[in-house]
Amino acid sequence: MAATTPRLVLATHNLGKLRELRELLRGQVPGLDVDTQVVDAGSVGAPDVAETGVTFAQNSLLKAHAVAAATGLTAIADDSGLAVDVLGGAPGIFSARWCGSHGDDGANLRLLLAQLADIDDAHRGAGFVCAASLVIPAVDGGAAVERVETGELRGHLLFEPRGAGGFGYDPILVPTGLTASCAELPPAEKNAISHRGQAFRKLLPHITAALRS
Repeated sequence: MAATTPRLVLATHNLGKLRELRELLRGQVPGLDVDTQVVDAGSVGAPDVAETGVTFAQNSLLKAHAVAAATGLTAIADDSGLAVDVLGGAPGIFSARWCGSHGDDGANLRLLLAQLADIDDAHRGAGFVCAASLVIPAVDGGAAVERVETGELRGHLLFEPRGAGGFGYDPILVPTGLTASCAELPPAEKNAISHRGQAFRKLLPHITAALRS
């Protein structure tokens, strides 16, 4: 197999998520070149998938199954978001489109901070939540194999964004026990504690088994 042949596709067009997955897998699977063989959906022509589920796990599985079926490759997907305590868990599955426009991080941040402007520090608890799915496509008429794992990073919300790293709501969540926002943490430190890192690490044995087979 040529080193540039994709072997694993992440069902996203978010290059930040792709970088995180590549770093998690680096050195874990003998012979796997993470920089060329672990790819995003756009690079292999996989379709965008509507997030029509009502939970993170449902959306994650929808994306992974669709991309695995379209490409014939083992697929990983995640659905993740910010759950704010005083908002009853919102934005939740609507985190990426909280402002009404999908993927506009700046607008999402501004709207959420405006909604929480009168909430004092003691009541600004929140957490990042992630459901990550692995789908191995069906072979010879069999059924696709699926696995779902979850992760959560608890913390509290700032009144103003801080930090230039990360993406999404990273600039406003300070993890419990720390003083820096997720956007101020070095990538390795953030990945070690992040909701997505937790979920992907739980999937890691299943990913490596799939790629070794």
